[in-house]
This record gives sequence, C-alpha cells and structure tokens, in this order.
Amino acid sequence: MIPAKPVSVGLRGHLLHFLSDPSLTGSEALQSFSDGVLLISKGLISAVGPYAELSEAFHACDSQYHYPGRFILPGFIDTHTHFAQTDIVASPSPSLLHWLEHYTFPEESEFARTEHCHEVAHFFISELLRQGTTTASIFGTVHAYSCDALFQAAHEYDMRIIAGKVLMDQNCPKTLRDSARGGIEESQALIKKWHGQARLRYSVTPRFIPTSSAEQLRLAANLYHDYPDLHLQSHVAENADEVAWVKRLYPSARSYLEVYRDFGLLGARATYAHCIWFDDDDRTLMANTRTAAAFCPTSNLFLGSGLFDYRAARAAHMIVGLATDIGGGTSFSMLRTMHEAYKVAQLTGLTLTPEDCFYLATLGGARALGLDQFVGNFQVGKEADCVVLNPESTALTTRRFQKTKNLSEQLFVMMMLGDDRMIEQTHIQGSPKLDQD
Repeated sequence: MIPAKPVSVGLRGHLLHFLSDPSLTGSEALQSFSDGVLLISKGLISAVGPYAELSEAFHACDSQYHYPGRFILPGFIDTHTHFAQTDIVASPSPSLLHWLEHYTFPEESEFARTEHCHEVAHFFISELLRQGTTTASIFGTVHAYSCDALFQAAHEYDMRIIAGKVLMDQNCPKTLRDSARGGIEESQALIKKWHGQARLRYSVTPRFIPTSSAEQLRLAANLYHDYPDLHLQSHVAENADEVAWVKRLYPSARSYLEVYRDFGLLGARATYAHCIWFDDDDRTLMANTRTAAAFCPTSNLFLGSGLFDYRAARAAHMIVGLATDIGGGTSFSMLRTMHEAYKVAQLTGLTLTPEDCFYLATLGGARALGLDQFVGNFQVGKEADCVVLNPESTALTTRRFQKTKNLSEQLFVMMMLGDDRMIEQTHIQGSPKLDQD
C-alpha cells in the first residue's frame, strides 16, 4: 500500500540542482546547499534554501526526512526506454536488425496476454523508482492494453510518464501488425482515457520509418498536430543498415531524418532516439524544429550501432536528453548511463563535465521532453520528485570520496562508480517510494 501524500514534507541534506545548462552558463547553472532544505506542500516545491534559514519551517512539516551526508537531486529523467523489452536486456546479438528479429519482436508478441502486460509494467515502474528515475518517455507495444497496464502502474505511484502504443503496420511479424487507421483509432482511445490524467501524457509512437506505411505516418502526424500538448517518439539513424533500408524505401529523400520531416513528424515535444548517423544538415533541422534527441549510450555501444556525436549536437544547438533505451540498453541506472555517455563523448572528442552529465539526466531531460515546466529542478512550484544519493554506498566509493577536493569531483565519482546501491531513496511529490531495511 502506497501511503497518501502528507500535506507538507521537508527534506534535508546536500541539495543540488540546475537552473540552466552548465555548458552555456558555467558555474551559475548549478545551485548547491551543502546543508539544505526542500519544503514541499501538496506535492509541489514551496521553498528551497539553506537549513539555517528554513530550519523552523522544516521542523513544522508534517513529515521530515533528514539525509545527513547524502545528496538530494531532482529525480532522474529517462528520455527513451521500452518497458516491453525488460526481459530481453543482455540478449546477445551482432546488430540492431538482428536483435529486433530474434529477440524484440518475439518478446513483444508476449504482450498479447494482458496478465503479462500488468506483471511486466509493475516490475518496470518499480525498477525505475529503485534506480531513482521519476520521469520517463516509454514505448509500449502494438497492443493497446500494454499502454493501459503501463499507465495504470505509473498512476499507482503518482509518477509522471509519457507513453504510447507502438504504430507498426508493415515489415514486422503479423502478430505485431496493426493497420494504418486501426492503430490511430486505438491511439485516440488511449489519449482520451489517459492523456492529461494526473501526471500522465500520451505520445504518438511510430516505431520507425520501415515499420509504418506512408498512410500510417501521415495519420500519425495528423494526430500529433491535433492536440496542442501531445508528444511524439520514434527512432532515427541508429544503425547503418537501418539507414540504408530507409534509403531504399524513400530514395528521393536526402536523409532518414528528412523522411520524418516530409511527413510532418518533427517539432516541439517530439523526441527521437539515437540520431547517430547524422550530418550537419540533420542536426540543424533538429535544432530548427525544436525536435529533441535521446542520447542512448549503453544501447549504442551494446549493439555496435555507433557513437552519438554530442560535440556536434551541442555546436548545432540541438536539444538533447539522456536515455537508457532498455532493452537494447543494458542498465536501468541513469548513473550507469551517465558513465557510458562520458566515455562515448571522450571517443568523439568532447570531455563532458560531471555537471554536464547530471544536467542531462535532470533538467536537460525535462527540457528534451517538454516537461521542464513541471519537473527537472527544485524551482518553487514544480513537482517535488527527487532522488537521494548515498556516496558511501560501497567501500570503494567511501574510500574514493575521502580523496575528492570539491563538489565537481564528488559528482564525478558518483557518476563513474555509482549504481543502484547508491540510490538510498526516491521521493515522488515528496512521498518516499522505496522500502527501507
């Protein structure tokens, strides 16, 4: 049983959040209170600041949580993941298309069973929370009730998620094929049922260009534009063979991304995973249309798809968030994802700071999903989702922390050595969600 949210909550610890992108504003981007207080009223942040100034208000709260020696950050935000691929994480495969054929499509066919949808959805949502992830953009399967199960599980925990039923009417197994109009009609029913309910939002979800007919892509674009706050999610330019396949399907298109543009599928609140095989024109198109990229380092490395060029994306002023991409991705942990993002950037000629990485996992992710008016930092009025990190979660991190000289080094150690053991608690709208021993 999940406890009801108290009227007021106070959290005390080392508070840390971002007011802007540190790559643009430097040290001004980060606000830190080594002994800070976060005050929460009815699930929203009412004040943030040093304990010395807010101690009286903290002790007056209905519930007080003190985390000495711990870091309290905004909850992590995963900009692209697949709940239906939970059970195929770490399935060996030489490439993306082989992996889809031999693991993904067979596994997603299992979601024809409603009881399977509910069981996996509850595990998936619980695992997100266990890893400190409080917001995510999530693919369902082609089955409409996979989204019902996912939304229901998230709603039980008061989570803010974006999700959508996959649209896929060609070049896939018959067990996973909808129809152009039937898929849109099912999406419309899900929008009516879930979009805007509590903290839930719907995302129009064509899997990728090869698995949707031209008619389905046109109808998906119409649906996306019919609602002023609807989201859209898909994949683009993940793998060289995939790019070649799209070129055969649309030989007159200059690039894979421009196929999406020509169908009207780029714009605000649209997020595309991978964006690896891009040129500068593609990056400019993403920036000009305010379309966001989901950087999926563990997935791209695992499947050998390529390296996301974050340096070029930054130069083009693209909007970028960080993503686990379960189950091509190999970890639910955003800490592990930051770890791999750092190494991918190193290989492309950019040294990311730990501030860059934690920004991508919090406020940067919120901006990529078009949710930064609700979540992403501790500004007054935003929803009070946060994660508590214990830097002494292992013998190694405890020992390594003793040698750190400043906050930046401490963040780097947590990013490079942290995993699920470092997540001490996850709060949703102020309420703790993890059982404590």
